[in-house]
Amino acid sequence: MQFPEWESTYLNILSDMGFDRDSDENSARMLKAVTLNSDLVLDDVFNDIIKDTVTIVGNGKNLEADIDRKGLKGTIISSGSAVERITRLGITPDLIVTDMDGEIRTQIKANNNGAIAVLHAHGDNFELIQRYAPEFKGRVILTTQSTPDNVLSNYGGFTDGDRAACLAKHFGAKCIRLIGFDFEDPFPKEGMDPEIKRKKLLWAKKILLGLEDNVTKLDF
Repeated sequence: MQFPEWESTYLNILSDMGFDRDSDENSARMLKAVTLNSDLVLDDVFNDIIKDTVTIVGNGKNLEADIDRKGLKGTIISSGSAVERITRLGITPDLIVTDMDGEIRTQIKANNNGAIAVLHAHGDNFELIQRYAPEFKGRVILTTQSTPDNVLSNYGGFTDGDRAACLAKHFGAKCIRLIGFDFEDPFPKEGMDPEIKRKKLLWAKKILLGLEDNVTKLDF
């Protein structure tokens, strides 16, 4: 998804959630500043990594059961918060899409072990960016919630999971499989208002359903 296609949805999210674009862009500037010495790679690397089938791993309570029932196929993209759990199962994802919350040390280790980390900036994670982004020593790509530039990309999406799906679609995935997604009864995040979490998941589901016209198969 190109940013002009995404921008109207982004503006609607800002309005609905009461978020501030300036805060998103401040975080994006911070992300660029603290990764000057990181192993930044061009996103054309995805042309070789994103296969026709992509499995996106979320952090729902049903994750392990979903893996047992559906299996993992094609390119494996994990949301940041799910990396700890799939690592315990002996799985290293191809990509990690993260705004640097969750169990960050496991994400950093997986990046060091070969997973490309797609580090995301938005208005709520300014301090997490300062603290953790420089610690990713493997290959990284930077994304922003707002306007992209020659360093920051934006493929669309709002939460780690649906941003991963937008990325996969952008780079040609024909079947996007969703593992461990639970829009009704998610794990609570410490310090997050449950109502904000609920609204975020409504947007995530809406964005994912909007991809169905653009991929051969979207498998929930």
